[in-house]
Amino acid sequence: MRILFLHPNFPAQFRHLATALAKDPQNQVVFGTKRVEGSLPGVHKVLYRVPHPAHPQTHPYVRSLESAVIEGQAVYRMGQALKAQGFIPDVVCGHSGWGPTLFIKDLFPQAKLYGYFEWFYHAHGSDADFDPSDPLDANAAARIRVKNAPILMDLVNCDRGISPTHWQQQQFPAEFHSKIKVLHDGIDTTFFCPKPGAKLVLPAIGLDLSQVDEIVTYATRGMEPYRGFPQFMESVALIQQRRPNCHVVVVGDDRVAYGKTLPNGKTYKQLMLEKLPLDLSRLHFTGSLPYDQYLQVLQASSAHIYLTRPFVLSWSMLEAMATGCLVIASRTAPVTEVIQDGKNGLLVDFFSPNEIADRVDEALGQGANLGDCTYRLSSLRTKARQTILKHYDLATLLPQQIQELLGELPEHSKSFPNAKGFAPQSRLNNPALKRKYPALV
Repeated sequence: MRILFLHPNFPAQFRHLATALAKDPQNQVVFGTKRVEGSLPGVHKVLYRVPHPAHPQTHPYVRSLESAVIEGQAVYRMGQALKAQGFIPDVVCGHSGWGPTLFIKDLFPQAKLYGYFEWFYHAHGSDADFDPSDPLDANAAARIRVKNAPILMDLVNCDRGISPTHWQQQQFPAEFHSKIKVLHDGIDTTFFCPKPGAKLVLPAIGLDLSQVDEIVTYATRGMEPYRGFPQFMESVALIQQRRPNCHVVVVGDDRVAYGKTLPNGKTYKQLMLEKLPLDLSRLHFTGSLPYDQYLQVLQASSAHIYLTRPFVLSWSMLEAMATGCLVIASRTAPVTEVIQDGKNGLLVDFFSPNEIADRVDEALGQGANLGDCTYRLSSLRTKARQTILKHYDLATLLPQQIQELLGELPEHSKSFPNAKGFAPQSRLNNPALKRKYPALV
């Protein structure tokens, strides 16, 4: 079987799936991406390059569509080079939204197209109008509507697709629900597992909290309003006032991954550090961490805070639950699809730093008021992991993903020769191939 993965990032949601498929000697696995860094065993990574961004003079409503078309065109050229060297996929699996899968059916019409449908945009009722302090105008609503254009094209063209949560699947138009199966990427619960008595010591960044009994953790790709970073930081100020021995560890980059940046060029981290009275000796920003160090943070956590607008669910919340963290999370979709308040975690009002701090007090205990409280909190940790083992365990979901992807073999796969010797990545930038396959427009 010949499988082509497409994602601007690498390996993103396809890390485990691509790795598992590549272990089978009967498979050829190729991954088309823009990201130079990284590799997976047995996976042939092929780079495509987007020649230029959308033109600044393009109408603002359709800039995202133009970007997707440019991305799709770059992937098409990459696919032409692969085809010239004998690689014709039986299955293409790509992330919908940024454009890599837009034209792949034109190049490989017999291949099954399998879409990863992460999000469908709405101006009202989910993330965009969630914060009353950040209202939408008519231009923003129109721009959001047009942003769905490449996703709708993929929905029409794909053979089938998946979405990781029921909440995310429900954002797509009802007429396409039959095409989209709810199937999460999966959490590696053998890696993300509890370690009772774990101490947090990260020599690489000079962090030693081995003598600290109260560690509150927070993990994010970007420090941004979409993931409740301002509210989290306001709660940190309250937590530090109430709990003089508590340390807070923040894992993630000082950037915006989702949503808008500040107009003055400051980051939200800079803004909150300037705004709040914080004890920086008890507030530790680690930046992004390798998985093994990130795991140590979760294993040493006394309470883990996760906040999100009604948007895509972060892996980090599920990873924290798998590790046995006591998770304090926002009472928002899709969190409430996973966490039941008082059963496998604690829920809070996204906009209430006071409530977040109150629940941290509850999670860390109130001095001598332990006993039944301690037992209940330990039960929350156990049930959090049980939730992941039951519904989100990679060991269970990965075989389902493979079956979903490879369940229906294209007819041509029975007769087309297996092109085991197609060219390595370097030859795909051959000038002769570029002359043979010029720009589409």
